[in-house]
Amino acid sequence: SKGVHDHVRIFLNDGRILTYRDPRRFGQFDIIKKSELEKDKRFVHLGPDPVKEEGFTGEYLYLKSRKRNITVKVLIMNQEIVVGVGNIYASEALYLAGIKPTKISSRLKAKECDQLVDAIKETLFEAIFCGGSTISDFKNAGGSEGYFQNLFFVYGKDKEECFYCGTLIKSKILGGRNSFWCPKCQR
Repeated sequence: SKGVHDHVRIFLNDGRILTYRDPRRFGQFDIIKKSELEKDKRFVHLGPDPVKEEGFTGEYLYLKSRKRNITVKVLIMNQEIVVGVGNIYASEALYLAGIKPTKISSRLKAKECDQLVDAIKETLFEAIFCGGSTISDFKNAGGSEGYFQNLFFVYGKDKEECFYCGTLIKSKILGGRNSFWCPKCQR
């Protein structure tokens, strides 16, 4: 069925219809030849995809964190450093890695970068497996809601008890986004 936020409909040869629906109008739709994708001005500045690319390693993140006087959460949400790590997944990955989101990036140790890269990958793979996170109006391509939000450790849990230690979760605005962490599990 056609929705008010359907912006593009592609009719496939087998009778199926591929619909690009974007209620918040964050996205973009374009057709680019595969051979020209990496040279396109909209993509050349982007960091590696943690799910697909082998180049997203602890060593890579460690090198990118040097001489940066920003919080680690802001660092990993920077699409020029790594793509696909939004606000929710940044909070959850930092929790899994045991790193406080307010830590200054240049103070990250190499071992912490290894742990954070692993945590980002684990968080994203789990979220993909769960079909994403439905906080408000998200629906996946099949029209279903994701259920990763049922597995959140810290995101949106301000003043609730930490799943592991029972300490109350804290929150703070970082880079214009609300951040959540356990003051005991994340140092």
